[in-house]
Amino acid sequence: MSKQKNVFISHHHGDDRHVDSFQGMLGRGDYHVRNSSVRMKPANERRVKEGRVSDNTIKRLLRMKMRWASTVVVLIGPKTHTRPWVNWEIEQAHKLGKRIVGVYLHGGTAANVPSALNDYGQAIVAWNTKNIVDAIEGKNNRFEAPTGELRSSVHAMSTSRC
Repeated sequence: MSKQKNVFISHHHGDDRHVDSFQGMLGRGDYHVRNSSVRMKPANERRVKEGRVSDNTIKRLLRMKMRWASTVVVLIGPKTHTRPWVNWEIEQAHKLGKRIVGVYLHGGTAANVPSALNDYGQAIVAWNTKNIVDAIEGKNNRFEAPTGELRSSVHAMSTSRC
């Protein structure tokens, strides 16, 4: 029986193709991800670069899409840590009480982890279907290196809220 999970996938737009790979990999394991994140089409990207869409409009749209999801998955690639919007999305997910899970893309390293993910994430896992599903489900709260080995430099975060 397949499982379905509503997630918001935070990522650097240069890694858009990995969003499809991520969803496909989990789908092959009978775990279907419904993604509410924003994918930049060329026309929209041009409008944003030209300043025709305000940051407040983008933030409102992202918050609406994030509220729908139960979990925020952050895809960690070589440039993810340089993207201010990714850190903002992680901080918003924390404020909304969402589970936050990082997943290393091939080529991602511990140095590429966004600072907000180290601060607010509940798990960071390697590109491995079982570990990813367990992290999304809350069964895996490990902070791993891209190889899947345990990272010793990050503390486990509490998931309780007041």
